[in-house]
Formats: sequence, C-alpha cells, structure tokens
Amino acid sequence: MSFRSLLELDARLSDQLRVAEKPGFLRNLAAVLAHSGDSWFWGAALLIAWFFSTVEWKRWEAMEFISIAVLAVIVLLIKFLVRRRRPAGEWGKIYRNTDPHSFPSGHAARSFLIAVVASGFAPPWLVLILWIWAPLVALARVSMGVHYLSDVVAGALIGVIVALILLQLYQPLLGWLVSASVLA
Repeated sequence: MSFRSLLELDARLSDQLRVAEKPGFLRNLAAVLAHSGDSWFWGAALLIAWFFSTVEWKRWEAMEFISIAVLAVIVLLIKFLVRRRRPAGEWGKIYRNTDPHSFPSGHAARSFLIAVVASGFAPPWLVLILWIWAPLVALARVSMGVHYLSDVVAGALIGVIVALILLQLYQPLLGWLVSASVLA
C-alpha cells in the first residue's frame, strides 16, 4: 500500500465520522467536545483554580500548565515541518485561520497529555473522567472536520509520550518550583 493510498484511506474514514454539516444533538455534542480541548480554556481554568487550591492541587495544576506549554511548542514545530492542510470545511474557522495545518492534532495531544499527567497527581475519579474525555475530544475534532484520523492518532501518541517524559522529569522540576517559592 502506497503512502498516497494510506492518505486517501485516512480521508475516507475521517469523512465517514464527520457530523459538522449534520444538525442535531450529535453535532452539538461534538462541537462542545472539540472546543473543550482548547489551550486558552485549559490555561485559564488552571490559573483560576490555582488561587483556590491546596498545595497538592497546585502541584498538579503547575505540572499541567507547564506540560501544556511544552507540548504546544513541540506540536507547533511538527505542524510547521509537516504542513498538512486541514480537511475542507466551514466549521472551526478560528482554527482554520490561526492554524491551517492539521498534523498532528494539538487538541488530541493536549487532551491525552492532560489525562496522563492527571494520572500521576489527581484523584482516581478525575483521572477516570479525563481518560474518557481525551479520546472523545480527539474523535470530535475529526467529526467536526478540522482533522483527519491520523492527525488525532499522532496527536494522542505525542501527548502521551511528552507527558510520560515530563512526569519522569517531575522531581527535578518540582524541586525548582519549590525553591523558587512558586508553590509556597
């Protein structure tokens, strides 16, 4: 199977999952899930939560915030190297205008990174919710027509790998944060 035929298969499968042009509950749910992985939303939520949190929660919030920032740089570098155009469509103009490249999916990468990092810090009930949410965000990005399936699979893998690496670096990072009195 050639690379071109793999891309064609990817486009066909992605198109079968698409609901962006079909009004109704499924489209509305997919739109909400697709936006729920926005970086500005998570950045703002983590900053606001910081002011009302205990030290234990602040550790998780700080790790999530830093991890999301590191991941954003990595995803943007890959996007500008690959330069794959997003699928044609009308929904998600903000994404199409600010970031015309689809590979890898930053939303899929971010949602899986958030779930993996939470697995190291958060209570089990939140970890479970985030592990259910992450693949739904990825599928919603395909359903709304702003990504291909391969974009979200690659994004999810990148998010998991980056999160696992950052969790390994957590102890030195935490030491730096504490010495800088960020968590005090």
